[in-house]
Amino acid sequence: MQIKVVGTVINIVMTVMAAYPLSIRGFVGRNVFTGLFVFTMIFSAPLIPTFLNIKDLGLLDSMWALVLPGAISVYNMIIARTYFQNSIPEEMLEAAGLDGANDIQILLQLVLPLSKSILAVLTLYYAVSHWNSYFDAYIYLSTESKFTLQVVLRNIMSTAAALQEMTDTISADQSQRAALIEVLKYAIIVFGSLPVICLYPFVQKHFVKGVMIGSLKG
Repeated sequence: MQIKVVGTVINIVMTVMAAYPLSIRGFVGRNVFTGLFVFTMIFSAPLIPTFLNIKDLGLLDSMWALVLPGAISVYNMIIARTYFQNSIPEEMLEAAGLDGANDIQILLQLVLPLSKSILAVLTLYYAVSHWNSYFDAYIYLSTESKFTLQVVLRNIMSTAAALQEMTDTISADQSQRAALIEVLKYAIIVFGSLPVICLYPFVQKHFVKGVMIGSLKG
């Protein structure tokens, strides 16, 4: 849960910090920076160099190994930039600047309050991504107390599968135990999905509005 909360907060902050400047048409070098971001979507570092880099930084077996490498999603950044650019009138930003507001004040007091829908969408995307994080946690974490929920559930399912094979081999009369193990597997699946299911109703209104960003009206 700590990784999910801290990671989501960092993701939202980094995404907004990158998306807002790139949404301003007068920003010098906007296309160059956007191209650099898109470049990382096409060409990303392989697993071994990434692992060695995280090891050299001393991030192994820590929460930051799961949070910092994916601090920003370029896809989500482009979605946020598109929303800022198309949904917030440029004249409103200019008027705020003429009234004496600086860029930080415009962002915090004007842009973000008008962007609740896209922030809700990005929060849901990032939170689900951290909640379902398995591979990175499996690679970078070695202490059981630091494992993410998905790694713990995967270990339980592996243990249950091993027990089921043992019951099939040892005795055919222990079908009831095998059935309980099968029920355990489905309970794990429900338990892993339940928090996200509970979160969705609170952001549904904003999610339906924000997910239509970029769609065309016929």
